[in-house]
Order: sequence, then structure tokens, then C-alpha cells
Amino acid sequence: MIELEGLTKRFGSKVAVDHLSFQVRPGMVTGFLGPNGAGKSTTMRMMLDLDNPTSGTVRIDGKHYRDLDEPLKYIGALLDAKAMHGGRTAYNNLLCLAQANRIPAARVSQVLDVVGLSAVAKKKSKGFSLGMGQRLGIASALLGDPEILMFDEPVNGLDPEGIHWIRNLMKTLASEGRTIFVSSHLMSEMALTADHLIVIGQGKLLADTSMAAFIQENSRSYVRMRSPQQERLRDVLHESGFVAVESGNGTLEIDGTGPEELGELAARHQIVLHELSSQRASLEEAFMQMTAGAVEYHAHGTSEGPQPPAAPPGPQWGQSYQSSKGA
Repeated sequence: MIELEGLTKRFGSKVAVDHLSFQVRPGMVTGFLGPNGAGKSTTMRMMLDLDNPTSGTVRIDGKHYRDLDEPLKYIGALLDAKAMHGGRTAYNNLLCLAQANRIPAARVSQVLDVVGLSAVAKKKSKGFSLGMGQRLGIASALLGDPEILMFDEPVNGLDPEGIHWIRNLMKTLASEGRTIFVSSHLMSEMALTADHLIVIGQGKLLADTSMAAFIQENSRSYVRMRSPQQERLRDVLHESGFVAVESGNGTLEIDGTGPEELGELAARHQIVLHELSSQRASLEEAFMQMTAGAVEYHAHGTSEGPQPPAAPPGPQWGQSYQSSKGA
């Protein structure tokens, strides 16, 4: 288990992480969300004692990372796949880590096989593609067979097969009772992978909840109905106390109930339905809904003529937001 209590980091006058407190529990995949500049990477670096907090503490199974006797056997992390030595082979990169942490050399071949790099084990990592570098970084995280794993943007550079593989790997590791903490900007993939969410913005905690609860609390759920007898359907809904809003193409949207009740209502009145579907927002839509009122930087396009170029990447252009609920 990872425990954060009042974790704060200041860089001069800037507060990058602001009194963060949460737990990352075993047996599930916990997603770590927030826009660029929200403090995610700084938080993860402080978990591993790569940055010293201004105040607050992080404990891994009750200890600070620096106090762990054999850290790779407690926690494996992928924060920067490019941190590998480019002049060494994939095998030798991992062998050096293994020898420095008293891990049997046989484990190197095992993890290379797990991540699909056995065929290039003797090739220097400087020639690896971005996706291959990611796989090597994941192998280094798995090297000590740890109970806790942290991944920062693990699908970066991976092809569809690789994305499917890392998703299943994280789910499998969590099912074994391990603690999995993963940060990603790819919302569609996070929705398929994470069981629990930690959301931060401007260094503050915005949400600490299950995936299902986050989407439910930050988005609208409704039922969509479409019928060739639209006026009759609208009248029946109104007489039954439902408010139906037309959304175009003869479609009605109804809040506050489920498709079962509405389908039975239409059947009792012998109304033909061409559509009866339950609609729920995606994780991305829920995330945008939650942060819509507190985004610091907005891009404004025009309805005519060419659109302005996108803002250059970097923290200074990243979106940031504040929670109406506070820290």
C-alpha cells in the first residue's frame, strides 16, 4: 500500500503539490489523472524519494522509500523509459539493475520474455523505438517481482497490440493482490484499465473514488427513445410524469429513470420503438465535465477561416483547474 499524508512541494513561489492525502490500495488498478502541470509527475517522484517534499510524507508499506533495504523487491516503477543506458544491450541494462539489487540473473531473461523483448535482448537500447523502450522500462519495473508497481504513461509509443498487452498485464498483476498505480492522459484506455481513480488539479486532490462513481457523479445519464409515433410517445411520457427533451432526428431524451421502465410503458400503450437505449458519458466526458468551470487556459477558435495553431507543449500551457470542493 502507498500512503500520502499532507504531501506538499513548492518550487520557489509555485506550489506544485498542495497537501495531497490519499491511499493506493492493493488488489486493484488505481488511475492517476490530471492535466499537464497538475503535479502528477512531481507526486510520483516524491513517492520514490527522487524529489524531497516541502512538507508531508509518503510511506510504502509503512516505510519511506529510502529506508527500504531492497527497494526493487518492494516497488517497481516506470517514470522515464529513456533513463536506460543507450550504450548497453537490453539484457545488460537489466543485468546491472539486478546485480545492484541482489536479484538473480535468471530473472533478467524472464522479464525480457514477459515484455516480448527476448529477440532483441543483445541489441543496444539506443536503437530501440519508443514502444520498445517502453517495454524495456516495464521490464525493469518487473525485475524485482515487487508487490507495488507505478507506471507513468505506460502505453506511450505502444502499438494497439502493445496497449492491449499492458492493459491485461496490469489487470493480472492487480488480481494477484499487487498495488498498481498508473498515470495516463489516454482516457479511453484508463476507462478500460482502472478500477479506482485519483484525480488532481493544480496540485490539489479533486477526487478519490471508484471509476463507476466518478462517471456517475460527474456526468449525465439518460435514456434515448425514438419512435415513428413520436407525438403519441411524448404525450404518454408527459402523462406518466416524465420530461422528454427532443434532441433532433425524432429522438427524445429522458432523465431520471431506466430503459426497463420506459420500455414497459411504451409496450402498455402499444407504441412502436425504433430505439430504446441507456446513455452514459465516457470517462473523458466526465473528466471534462468535472473540470469545465475551472480550466485556467482556454483556446478560442473562429467559425470562419483557418484555426490558430495549437499551443506548444509544456507545463506553462497545460490546463489546470481547482475543485469547488477544495483540497
